[in-house]
Amino acid sequence: MTNTPGVASRVPVSLITGFLGSGKTTLLNHLLQDPGLAHSLVIINEFGEVGIDHLLVATPSENMRLLANGCLCCAVRGDLVDTLADAYRKREAGVIPTFDRVLVETTGLADPVPIIQTLVTDEEVAPWFRLDTVIAVVDAVHAQSQLDNHSEAVKQIAVADLLLLSKTDLADPTGALRLTDRLAQINRAVEIVPVLRGAIDPRLLFGRSALTPRAQSRDVERWLGSGHAAVAGGCMLESHEHCDHDRARARHDDRVQTFTLFHDAPASAQALATWLMLLANFRGINLLRVKGLINVEGRPVVVQAVQTVIHEPVELEHWPSAERRSQVVFIVRDADRAQFERSLDALSIGAESGGGKLLDPAAYARFLEVAKTLR
Repeated sequence: MTNTPGVASRVPVSLITGFLGSGKTTLLNHLLQDPGLAHSLVIINEFGEVGIDHLLVATPSENMRLLANGCLCCAVRGDLVDTLADAYRKREAGVIPTFDRVLVETTGLADPVPIIQTLVTDEEVAPWFRLDTVIAVVDAVHAQSQLDNHSEAVKQIAVADLLLLSKTDLADPTGALRLTDRLAQINRAVEIVPVLRGAIDPRLLFGRSALTPRAQSRDVERWLGSGHAAVAGGCMLESHEHCDHDRARARHDDRVQTFTLFHDAPASAQALATWLMLLANFRGINLLRVKGLINVEGRPVVVQAVQTVIHEPVELEHWPSAERRSQVVFIVRDADRAQFERSLDALSIGAESGGGKLLDPAAYARFLEVAKTLR
């Protein structure tokens, strides 16, 4: 494969996650009935030796692939790479029908972080595909117990761009409100949309990434959020007081924090690279997801990272608003917020000399100070 396309021209990949029985296949069935998604490559991951879920898809097509007997986050990550690379080659050669989007349905037990890492960094995938949206389907009836007992369920919610709350017609209304509040505590920058039997306008799901140069202001603002989770149609809680959950229970999501930090001064390109390197090297294990809009010498640059993997920064054509401060959304696990607040000092590295030279004595001293706070 040659002639690598630009970021905006790469095939968008949407990752559909959600715990066992949450309604992922029901959602996929609904999406595939939409004419606008007729040219989609569909990849379904199943854990058992014999795949069943793909048989439940009402409109199977030639562009459907099954990855069975393993989980995308571990045993069959190589299969995902091979499948995407093979499909791209065959599309270019005219062997299979063309596709303009990829939908990946993961097994309910999947940790989405390694899958995202594969899509972003693998040399066989990253030049031709780009991560568009991470969608998590959440079972309104059973999610509370799933979150209590399975760390994978927490991670699926923590890294999502969009949460689809399924089975709301079967859930106790009070319980659904408590769940919504809990989801907002795990991921404050995400939008929560109730769905009934998978019925949703596909336009609400896709094109949510800000990682393209021509991203519109609404895309960037929606992608970053405001540091607070939003529920489509308004807050599902009548008051804005948080529900009083039973904190006596040890819960996986108690270890997850979401917060937004701001930095006033513009950063140099070198300072941005230094800051990202420090985060990945010293705190990568704690980073479930980082996404931000950084003022780099007056230019708007979108950045994103998952654990130790840093996406290629993308410079936007225009600022999405009059706001020029850098803003970064952190979703972290087992970490101290204060460390990340202090890490933003790295964005000022080089400002002392005005030249942005990382070997300038003052800049190097600042580098050591920031590195020390992250250890």
